[in-house]
Amino acid sequence: MARIEDLAESFGRHIATPWQRTVAGAQRVIMVIYDKELERTLRARKLAFETAAREAGHEWRELDLADAFAQWMATDDYREEYFASPEDLQLKLEAEFHGYLADRVRTELRGADVNGDTVVALLGAGSLFGLARISQVLRMIEGDIKGRLVVFFPGHFERNNYRLLDARDGWNYLAVPITAHNE
Repeated sequence: MARIEDLAESFGRHIATPWQRTVAGAQRVIMVIYDKELERTLRARKLAFETAAREAGHEWRELDLADAFAQWMATDDYREEYFASPEDLQLKLEAEFHGYLADRVRTELRGADVNGDTVVALLGAGSLFGLARISQVLRMIEGDIKGRLVVFFPGHFERNNYRLLDARDGWNYLAVPITAHNE
């Protein structure tokens, strides 16, 4: 349990430092990295992260993508056919799902009450495993980040590479990594 509290403390120290306003969108992303086994614990204690951001003078918005695939499929006219033949879904996922996710995140980032001092927190990255690459979604929306985008990331960070759920090849990204062991 102390691991999530340590992570929230590291996040709090980072978010309280003055923000540079002239950095690129990719550098406005903060990846909060934790062991995949701690997903439920993190969700139960996410208020610690919100509190840290608010104590540092930042507004907090939250978007959970855990239901993104279900929401996306629910709107598709051919969903029953895809469930009958799931192998046909792969092309549709590659062609449309990343855009759908980017639009959901972009809507939050462009909200009327979001400004250069707002933290937008993104939960549910693990639920995208096997369906979409979070790296691709981040590249699509990085120009829309006004303040900071915090991605709660169940996986590992090593040598500037992020690995979602420890299972997929990592990708190198300019985001700021926050781990329980940050100095």
